Amino acid sequence: MTFTPHGKHLIAGEWVATTDAFQSSPAHGPSYRFSTGSPELVDRACQAAEAAFPAYAASSRQDRAALLEAIADEIEARGADITAIGSQETGLPEARLNGERCRTTGQLRLFARHILKGEYLDRRLDEAQPERQPQARPEIRMMQRPVGPVAVFGASNFPLAFSVAGGDTAAALAAGCPVVVKGHPAHPGTGEIVAQAILAAIQRTNMPPGIFSLIQDGGPATGAALVQHPLILAVGFTGSQAGGRALFDLCAQRPEPIPFFGELGSVNPMFILPAALHARGAELAQGWAASLTLGAGQFCTNPGIAIVSTGPQGDAFVNATASALANIGPQTMLTSGIADAYCHGKQRFEQHPAVREVYVSGSSGRSASPNLYEVCAQDFLAAPTLAHEVFGPLGLVVRASNDQDMTRLARQLEGQLTATLQMDDDDTALAHALLPILERKAGRILVNGFPTGVEVVDSMVHGGPYPASTNFGATSVGTLSIRRFLRPVAYQNLPGAIMPDDLRQF
Repeated sequence: MTFTPHGKHLIAGEWVATTDAFQSSPAHGPSYRFSTGSPELVDRACQAAEAAFPAYAASSRQDRAALLEAIADEIEARGADITAIGSQETGLPEARLNGERCRTTGQLRLFARHILKGEYLDRRLDEAQPERQPQARPEIRMMQRPVGPVAVFGASNFPLAFSVAGGDTAAALAAGCPVVVKGHPAHPGTGEIVAQAILAAIQRTNMPPGIFSLIQDGGPATGAALVQHPLILAVGFTGSQAGGRALFDLCAQRPEPIPFFGELGSVNPMFILPAALHARGAELAQGWAASLTLGAGQFCTNPGIAIVSTGPQGDAFVNATASALANIGPQTMLTSGIADAYCHGKQRFEQHPAVREVYVSGSSGRSASPNLYEVCAQDFLAAPTLAHEVFGPLGLVVRASNDQDMTRLARQLEGQLTATLQMDDDDTALAHALLPILERKAGRILVNGFPTGVEVVDSMVHGGPYPASTNFGATSVGTLSIRRFLRPVAYQNLPGAIMPDDLRQF
């Protein structure tokens, strides 16, 4: 690896060191010293973002697209070093990080192409009707405009795709909003090298340096200062329900409340309908075990609950899942804290009298092994905590006695990122009954697939009712995510001399 972190913050084009510092805690390899974030740095970055906003908001879609393309180029140019430091810090395998890097650059390029089309502006025109009686109608035009500086919180489980240059940052920059990123302490070196790539792209495209800043972790005080700063007008967050809810509440308590676009967690239930279970139960068990343990179960779309009918075929599915999990060894968790939380989450199931242990394995240190539990529908419905996410490779099978059990389970679900129907043709009637319930519960509904893996396309919705996310009308993946950082403005009788170019060309 040729890259060695210097441990500084990036504030509007300037690398800044502070006296206070923390040591990184890599899964393997050397530890590095990083400057600690502070409310003072937050203020400096936010002031720079606000100063840069007028020029950046007025920049052409072509210029912003060129910036996004340049960021992708610069990330790709540092690809080997990004993978090396990312693997050291997180313990994620090189293949996973290479794939995530391609997803990140692909997303940047997709957004560049998307804004060039101009459709995201949702431009509308109602022509003047000066002869209308009893009152003339003025000309009214409308289009979406950027909201202002945006705060982004890096995610622990995606050091690239949901962090410094990830979806929230890319969407905000595409919209015309400067970004202040609070880096995640799980991968500060990865954050630094990606910030280097963004700075190089800003310089290459002659954009204002204030449109991007990276502040390394400074604990809760730094995060609170960022979401409460009066110049920040929207927040993007991916993380725990507890941490996200605390920041969400701070946003709501501001003198000027602002939108908090938080993704907070999901168990992504999978309904295995009877005909599908009969036809391919063993195949579904293998697929579920693979999806459940992918990346040590540290995906926000990890399918943590499978709802299966009682009886011999359901028994066979449970046993086949346990056999498949037994062949999957320990995996490195992203942080020691996440590993500890996984062990505590297991205890919630082990201590519940109605829960049966199907396959239990030990975990130690920063590694985690898969675990599988089982509970009947009635006991699950009576114990809401069993539906709470355990971040890691843990699965719960909920046994349903009949179709009514399945619909009751669907109705009691909290908001989810995804819900899955495993079905065959003979399951159509039950699937038809479940679908309108699940539409109100999840942002993405899958049929005969597994939710791990989120396509970055125009039609994707990665969000859902609370607690999956804090804004059910938004997505953090796909081109629709840009709309989070825009607001509609109507222009009445606006002279051409002062009309924005995008509105004039419509």
